[in-house]
Amino acid sequence: MQRTKKLLLSYGLVSSIFISACGRPAGTGEEADVIRIGHLPITHAAPLYFLDAHQEEYLDGVEVELVRFSSWIELMDALNTGRIDGASVLFELAMKARERGIGIQAMALGHREGNPIIVDPEVESVEELAGTTVAIPHTLSAHNLLLDEMLARAGMEYGDVNVVEMPPPEMPAALSEGRVSSYIVAEPFGALGVTNEVGEVLYQSSEFCPSNCLCCALVLREDFMENAPEATDQFMEGYLAASELAGDGSEESLATHAEYLPVDETALQLSLDWIYYDDLDIKEEEYEFLRNKLIELQLVDEPPQFDDFVNRKYLEGRG
Repeated sequence: MQRTKKLLLSYGLVSSIFISACGRPAGTGEEADVIRIGHLPITHAAPLYFLDAHQEEYLDGVEVELVRFSSWIELMDALNTGRIDGASVLFELAMKARERGIGIQAMALGHREGNPIIVDPEVESVEELAGTTVAIPHTLSAHNLLLDEMLARAGMEYGDVNVVEMPPPEMPAALSEGRVSSYIVAEPFGALGVTNEVGEVLYQSSEFCPSNCLCCALVLREDFMENAPEATDQFMEGYLAASELAGDGSEESLATHAEYLPVDETALQLSLDWIYYDDLDIKEEEYEFLRNKLIELQLVDEPPQFDDFVNRKYLEGRG
């Protein structure tokens, strides 16, 4: 398909992400009681924030240390080299890492939904984006897949727009300055564009996937889990319990979100209206939809099979 052949893939960037694991073995010896988890400051990592805020309640003899990164490439480098034990990461990036032989497993989702397609207020249809620039955070992301699906349903080719990778915090400003006509990104940056009145929602991600566009997942390194099984058990049980607090809609919950995501309360509330955390199970049919999409778009050659990558030990009976 000509559409798929035109897909952008930053090969230099991707290859630099997946360097061989050669750093500190994660979770060994006396370090096993400190679990280092990487994240970017987005609502999609919220269960981690609530676990961090409630460590005394959910963890006993184990400490979680959240390690904040400013880009996916930095996070993946730390994950792949063992400098962190796990991460909240783009599902597609994690699948690519697994394909390259990095020993990680997908343990749970980070969220559901929360990926709006934001456009300049003057743009009223997908067709009007032809010839314009659209920003995404990374080629290996649900946001890129959403863009392709949206264009295809409008009878357009991927190459009909100019696709650029851009750090999420820069996107609202880029839209207001006319450097892009649209962007697709994790929250709260879509909501910021709307509340700052520089953009409007053209579509939500739920309009383009069978039931959910798998976006961010919690992954853990296999060597950490093997060396610290009890710490892994505590961490995962705490993570899933904390996710329930992340989506309960209370004032306390909103305050915790705000502590980790210092954005305007109006934008944060709108962002949380678009996202939820009450079912973080990774369902096989959703995974297969994503896997087949990555193959179709020639973004991953041999993405891992569901049973080889998804660890459902802690998900059974939930959702």
